[in-house]
Amino acid sequence: MQRKMTLVAIVAAGLWCTAAFAADAYPVKPVRIVVPFAAGGSTDILARNIAQRLNEALRSPVIVENRPGAGALIGAEYVSKAAPDGYTLLMGTNTTHAVAPHLYTKMPYHALKDFAPVAEVAYNPQFLDVHPSIPVRSVKELIVLAQNRPGQLNFGSAGQGSASHMAMELFKSMARIDITHVPYKGSGPALVDVLGGHLSMMFDVVLTTLPHMRAGRLRVLGVSSLKRVDVAPDVPTIAESGLPGFEALVWFGLFAPTGTPAEIVGRLSAEVGKIVHQPGLRETFALQGLTPVGSNSPQFAAKVSKDHAVWGKVIREAGIKLD
Repeated sequence: MQRKMTLVAIVAAGLWCTAAFAADAYPVKPVRIVVPFAAGGSTDILARNIAQRLNEALRSPVIVENRPGAGALIGAEYVSKAAPDGYTLLMGTNTTHAVAPHLYTKMPYHALKDFAPVAEVAYNPQFLDVHPSIPVRSVKELIVLAQNRPGQLNFGSAGQGSASHMAMELFKSMARIDITHVPYKGSGPALVDVLGGHLSMMFDVVLTTLPHMRAGRLRVLGVSSLKRVDVAPDVPTIAESGLPGFEALVWFGLFAPTGTPAEIVGRLSAEVGKIVHQPGLRETFALQGLTPVGSNSPQFAAKVSKDHAVWGKVIREAGIKLD
């Protein structure tokens, strides 16, 4: 028995040393960041900016690999089943980890159990846009109008389950109002119809809204983040405008497969935290309407878990399901 216990201890020590050595030597080969969306989109551009700087920080190649399809599920599933060694990462979003798990009846991965959150990279707030013909100038006035005209106002979105759709469903739920959803195949066509007065309102990212707001073609009632945005400091948050706690962001973050050594996750998290606050990248983010975050692994894990619960509740209450 004593010989067996000694052997077990030796094997365990050997495995620990091997893992420790692997973490210390990391990386010894190229690191891949999988983007579950097509090349050229906002997630892809963000991932390539991070990859370029991680390449310099790790002194090892960091490449971006696009694996789009099935509403981002294909790429996310691929990473969830990859070897947990730090060489395959996912640039995930609130869609892959907080919304999709509640929208689809069959999920190829478990958003909370199959991934180790590394770091939140950045987030994109959304503006609540209304057509100037809508007789409101604040969030409170919009809520009162919707209460007096249930089902008569409408809103556009980029499609079922999109960030713009989810933001309005949360708004409706918290304000206890009824506004009719009109889904589109992308935010662009929806925005065109809001500008044309065919739709009452929509949530859209700050960067797209700004030129129309400044030209007076749209009236912006609030921003979906808990803090006002630097590019439009006069626009109040929705949370301070009558719906305390309201937050509906498009966020982006790095994930590793569950089981990835904590030392590797910690190193990646620390490097990303430094990278996102580099002056050059902050300027790039600002041009894209992004706010840098660079949170550590526990902080990001807490955010993912919270968002998973929030959007699950919203989706269940709204009765939204996708096959």
